[in-house]
Amino acid sequence: MNIDGMKQSGRCLLLVILPVLLPFLSRADTGPFRFVWLSDTLVGSPTGAADLRAAVRDINSLNGFDFVIISGDVTQSGSRDELILAKSILDGLHLPCHVIPGNHDCQWSESGATEFGRIWGSDRFVFDAGGFCFIGMPQGPVMKRGDGHFAPQDVRWLDATLAGLPKDQPIIFVTHHPLDDGIDNWFAVLDELKKFNTQAVLAGRSHRNEKMDFEGVPAAPGRSNLQALPKPGGCALVEVANGVMTIAEGNPGRGTEPPRDTILLQKHDYAAPANHWPRPDFSVNLKYPNVCEQWQFDARWTMASSPAVAAGRVFVGDGAGKMRALSLTNGGPAWEFTAGGPIYSTPAVAGRRVVFASVDGSLYALKASNGKKLWQFAAEKPIVASPCIANDIVYIGVGDGTFRAFGLADGQRVWEFPGVGGCVETRPLVCNGRVIFGAGDGHLYALDAATGQLLWKWKGQSPGDSGVMNSPSAFCPVAADQKLFVVAPDRFLTALSLATGNEIWRADAWQVCESIGLAQDSSRVYARTVTNSAILAFATAADHAVKLWELDAHLGCDINSAMLVENQGVLYYGTQNGLLLAIDPRSGTLLWEHKLGVTALNTVVPLEDANEVLVSDADGKITRVGPRQH
Repeated sequence: MNIDGMKQSGRCLLLVILPVLLPFLSRADTGPFRFVWLSDTLVGSPTGAADLRAAVRDINSLNGFDFVIISGDVTQSGSRDELILAKSILDGLHLPCHVIPGNHDCQWSESGATEFGRIWGSDRFVFDAGGFCFIGMPQGPVMKRGDGHFAPQDVRWLDATLAGLPKDQPIIFVTHHPLDDGIDNWFAVLDELKKFNTQAVLAGRSHRNEKMDFEGVPAAPGRSNLQALPKPGGCALVEVANGVMTIAEGNPGRGTEPPRDTILLQKHDYAAPANHWPRPDFSVNLKYPNVCEQWQFDARWTMASSPAVAAGRVFVGDGAGKMRALSLTNGGPAWEFTAGGPIYSTPAVAGRRVVFASVDGSLYALKASNGKKLWQFAAEKPIVASPCIANDIVYIGVGDGTFRAFGLADGQRVWEFPGVGGCVETRPLVCNGRVIFGAGDGHLYALDAATGQLLWKWKGQSPGDSGVMNSPSAFCPVAADQKLFVVAPDRFLTALSLATGNEIWRADAWQVCESIGLAQDSSRVYARTVTNSAILAFATAADHAVKLWELDAHLGCDINSAMLVENQGVLYYGTQNGLLLAIDPRSGTLLWEHKLGVTALNTVVPLEDANEVLVSDADGKITRVGPRQH
C-alpha cells in the first residue's frame, strides 16, 4: 500500500474545509494520528485466513500508523479453531490491535460467544488516541439467528464507561452492525451516545463504501477484507488531523485509492428539537386490551433459552451463570444457583430435579425445592445444548463431540456416543426408542435410546452448503405418523422416515428455517418462512408436502430460532422483535398479538391455564402473559 496519495488528497481537502471547521474544534489536544481499520475478515471462509495474512503483511509494511481496529466478523462461524487461527495471524501485527466480535463470531458459537473474550482478553475495548476515546462493544446475537442486539450487561458497561469520561471528551464509537434498526435495540446505545460528545461511528458488516449517518451521528462503513468478493476487499487507512477524519482504501497488493470519505470531527447538538427519530411501536397492544403482562422478572443479563415449569415454580438460566427458581404466581425469586459460566441451556425438570448445562462445560442437577447441587458432570468443552429427560435418563449433546446419557438420580453415565462431528445447540427428541438431534457438522443423528448405538444419520444436500450455518443443530425436531420433520437453515422442509432416516419428501417452495412445531393431536406440523415470515401448517399423514393453511403475519424478514408451540387450541410463536402471536391452529386465523419488547423471544412455554404462557427474551426478561383479570 502507498499512503502518499492519501496524504496529498487529504491535505487538499483540508485546505477547503478548514475555515468552516475551526469554530467547532472542541479540544486543542486532539490528533493527529493514523490507524488501520479492518472488518469482516471471516477466517474460516475459503480465503479468509490467506487474505488476513496478506493484510497483516501489508499493514506491517506501512509507516506512520499507530494502531489497528477490527470491527467484527473476525471468523466465519466463531469456532474455537477459527478464533485461535485468527488470533495467531493477528499476533503478527507490529501495531496494537483492538478487536470486537460480529454476528458470525457469536450466533453459531460453540462456546456461547465466550471463547472470543477468553482468547482476546475481552470482547469490548476502550482506549485513548490523539485525545479521542475509542469505544467498541459487541452486538451478538448470542446463540440466535436474528437482528443484532446490545446485551443488557453491555449497555450497563457502556453507560458506566461514558459516565467516567471527562466532560466534552470526544468519542469515536466502533460497532459491527450499523447503528440502525438492524440492531433491535439500537436506540438504547444511540440515545446514550448522543448525550455525550460522540463525533463519529465506525461500523462494519455493510461490506460497501457509502455515505452514512445514524440519526445525525456521522458514520462510515467498513469493508470486508475478503479478496474473493466481486469487488475485492481490503482495509481502510484512516487519518485524523485538524478535526477531520479522512478514510482511504488500502488494497493488498494493489496500492491505495484516493480518500473515499471524510468526517468533520466536531461536537453536535443531538438534542435539538428537530432531532426526533422513530422508535419501536407498541400500539398493536391497544388492539387486544384483554391480553396483559401479569408479571415480569428482569435478570438484567442475556437469556438465550426458555424457562421450565414444575410444581408452581419457574426455572430459568441467564448469561450471568444464574439458574433461578421463581414463583409461577408472581415471579418472586425462591432461590438461585451460580454456575461457572453463562447458562444458555433450557432446563429439564423431573424427579424433583432441575437439570441444565453451562458454558463452563458442566451438566448440573439441582434439587428443585431449594437449588442444592445434587450432582455435576464436567466435560472438556463448553455446553450450549439443552437436556431432555425420558424414563429417568438425561440425554444431552456435550461440546466435546460426544452425545451422552446420564442417570437422573446420580448423574452416572449410562452410555456415550463419541461420533458427533459438530456442536449440538438444541434439545434432542426422544421417541420410539430413539434419540434424535442435529449437529454443526450438518448431520441429523438417530441413536438407540437404550444403548447409544448409531441407527442412522442424514444430511440434506443443499445448494451452496455453508457448513454450520446451514446445519440442523439449532432446531428441535418433531415426529408424527412415523415421520421426522426437519427445518434446517437450508430453507427446505423435509420429512424423513423415523425408522431409517430415508427421505420421504423434501420441499423448498416455502423457504422455511429452524422454527417448527407439532399439533397436540399430531395431525399438523407447523413452520415459519423466512422471506415473508408467514406461518404455515402441513399435513403430517401425507406422502408429500400438503399445505393446510398459511397466515401472513406481516412480520417482514423474521429469522428467529424460536419453535412454534400449540396448547389447548392455541398456536404460539415469538418473533425476533418481541411480538408474541396467538393463532388458531386449525384455521390459521390470528387470535391476538402482543408486543412484549423489541428483542428476540425464546420458545414460548404454555401454562396449564388456557391462554397463559411464559416468555423469556434476549434482554433477560421473563414474562407471564395471559388474559386481563377484571
